[in-house]
Amino acid sequence: MNAGTFLAMVMKKNTETTTSFLRHLPARRRRSLQTNLLKWFKRYQRDVPWRRTRDPYRIWLSEVMLQQTQTAKVVPYYVNFLKRFPMIDTLAKAPISQVLKKWEGLGYYARARNLHRAARFLVQNNNGRLPRDYEKLLEIPGIGPYTAAAVGSIAFNLPYAVVDGNVERVLSRLFHLKSSPKQKEGKRIVAELAQELLPDNQARWWNQAVMELGALICTPRRPRCDECPVEKFCLAKQNLNDPSALPVKLPRRALPHNNIVIGLVWKNGRVLIDRRKMDGMLGGLWELPGGKIQNGETHVAALQRELREELAIETEVGDYFMKVDHSYSHFSVTLYAYHCRHIAGVPRAIACETWRWTRPQDLRRYAFPAANRRIIQSLLAEAKAQ
Repeated sequence: MNAGTFLAMVMKKNTETTTSFLRHLPARRRRSLQTNLLKWFKRYQRDVPWRRTRDPYRIWLSEVMLQQTQTAKVVPYYVNFLKRFPMIDTLAKAPISQVLKKWEGLGYYARARNLHRAARFLVQNNNGRLPRDYEKLLEIPGIGPYTAAAVGSIAFNLPYAVVDGNVERVLSRLFHLKSSPKQKEGKRIVAELAQELLPDNQARWWNQAVMELGALICTPRRPRCDECPVEKFCLAKQNLNDPSALPVKLPRRALPHNNIVIGLVWKNGRVLIDRRKMDGMLGGLWELPGGKIQNGETHVAALQRELREELAIETEVGDYFMKVDHSYSHFSVTLYAYHCRHIAGVPRAIACETWRWTRPQDLRRYAFPAANRRIIQSLLAEAKAQ
């Protein structure tokens, strides 16, 4: 699919609506806006490692890591990941446990699993290389329209617009959009405008420039309009006292909350851990076993039941150890950790992929979710202090 076909597909409905948004940007003004933003980006872009390379794999890795994650947090993970997996084939050959360990703490672990799966696909089907074609990029497991556009444009300068949260915010303000980009109509309009604004032969730089503008200048709160290279084109700046009122925000839903009880199950000086099934949330990560507290259950009863259902073991629940509060994107949890003594039963992987007895000092070898890591860090600190 070439860029013209892609744009026609994006704009096949309600083209007149998008045209109306572009009326304040005739050809000369549009070229001026593009020139101003590209010059600004050339001068003020952040010096991050993925902008020092044209290697498609490294660009792909950065785009995957940057989804839902701030640049400052990504940089050290990116550098360390590439030290261990410098090429697609080294990533493909590695066991998923090693990939998840290098990803540990970055969150949204499905990204790491998809990256690993895609690397294996590329080794098997394309000599370990990313294709220079948008449609073929979409054929790779785990690569959707956003990643295909990002990798295609930044690595190969293919003329496809990238739309992330920063781009949604910039375009919502630039065109004073009254539809939320998180809903179908607003999403469609933003996608059309983003593709229409792409300057010829500049997709690589333009996409990065718009995202960088949103990250550094057109921020969610207190945008620095006086430093914006495209301020004079911005309808939100012209028509609103506070441009940060855009994009239109949807009412926030209350996050569901779960109370979880987990066990530090001991036997002969070793603690029991299990690995979550690969196809579920936090799939492939190790954890301290336990589960949700049901209505009316005590912590002790819930923990004994969960350990029985998950691993077919009987335990004596002992001293309370600590509590951890943690939030995910769609819910929050409170973990209550207890020391437990193994009484009977050889563990069986009933609700998990596998299990292991391990020495406390070896727990750092395994990839754990963030809330579990806090408990483990406290456990090791306590042991060290004794």
